[in-house]
Amino acid sequence: MALQHTHIEKNIGLMMILIVLTISVGGLVQIIPLFFMQSTTEPVEGLKPYSALELSGRDIYVREGCSVCHSQMIRPFRAEVERYGHYSLAGEFVYDRPFLWGSKRTGPDLHRVGGRYSDEWHRVHLNNPRDVVPESIMPGYPWLETNMLDASTIRTKMTVLRKLGAPYSDEDIEKAPDVLKDKSELDAVVAYLQILGTAVKTRR
Repeated sequence: MALQHTHIEKNIGLMMILIVLTISVGGLVQIIPLFFMQSTTEPVEGLKPYSALELSGRDIYVREGCSVCHSQMIRPFRAEVERYGHYSLAGEFVYDRPFLWGSKRTGPDLHRVGGRYSDEWHRVHLNNPRDVVPESIMPGYPWLETNMLDASTIRTKMTVLRKLGAPYSDEDIEKAPDVLKDKSELDAVVAYLQILGTAVKTRR
């Protein structure tokens, strides 16, 4: 056995193949069962796909790199649940493309921020965070208030998401540009933040 192990260690090509094989098998054993678990593939009760305004806000959230400092995944630990609320469930993310779970918390987790503060609080906070949280190190995003939404691609986005499983109706897609008319990027981001985590919160 020791001779075989020595042979593998000296043969880099063979060792690489065995490493890839081991990782592949281990990954498949963990991932494949998830496709057959209803709790990971079915939306939680009350979950709806993002509206046109919320979807636009999510895109701006991604564009501005908010997920670099804010995670959207509350782990099932007492300290996290007491601070942020109910731990995150897989069924809450079935319409998310891409997922924004994150792993770094320079700022707090935002998965249960929906409804916690008023729209006006979010608007002030996004414009200049220190106006409501003096010790905040978050940068301000004043341009969101003056940048108007571009509605030219929203129908395409929603059509693609429908093909991926989001239950948008033809009417939802058709009316989407009208929903975004005269709305600022700030309006969209606030709408997105206010919907985060509310499907589970309404069940409690």
